[in-house]
Amino acid sequence: MADAFSSGTLAGAGSFRCEGCGFALALQERDELPECPECGGDRFRRALLFEPEAAPHGHHDVEGAPGWLSAARERVDAPGAYLAFAGEDRAEVVALEPGWTRVGRSLSADLRFDDPTVSRRHALVYHEPGVGARILDDRSLNGVFVNGERVDLAELADGDEIAVGRYTLFFLRSLGEPAERPAPSSAPPVIAT
Repeated sequence: MADAFSSGTLAGAGSFRCEGCGFALALQERDELPECPECGGDRFRRALLFEPEAAPHGHHDVEGAPGWLSAARERVDAPGAYLAFAGEDRAEVVALEPGWTRVGRSLSADLRFDDPTVSRRHALVYHEPGVGARILDDRSLNGVFVNGERVDLAELADGDEIAVGRYTLFFLRSLGEPAERPAPSSAPPVIAT
């Protein structure tokens, strides 16, 4: 049986699961052990590499568009593809540049969420102007969910809800971007790791 932890800092980095609901956290050295964002539990155990995957968590359910989303859409003033999410004070809107956008907890992420529910390398979004966008799970601990379904790779359409850890993002496409992706012309470039 794995050791259980209920408070303090942990010696070493790693993955931990809530004993109450199975929610996974990725912690770095000397991170304070947080309260579980899913169930509020305070007991965690080290996650085993080959343990069965926990069931999807309630925060991945699609509940309809939040009120701030319409305000975020109004802030988009140029054709293109965007990711919108609730910031601390207002909705944040990030334009997707052509190519890859890294989403994660790492300092090298293009869209960074400093939260233990987000893996350092959580997801990659590939945007090809005039063609479309897709999202790829970058070997994250908690997975990537599009409209409530866990995905490894998915095409994105305007209004799609994306769950990354405890964060909910929305993919927005403004005028000038195609509504549907035509037949693929070539594979996206491969990122060396």
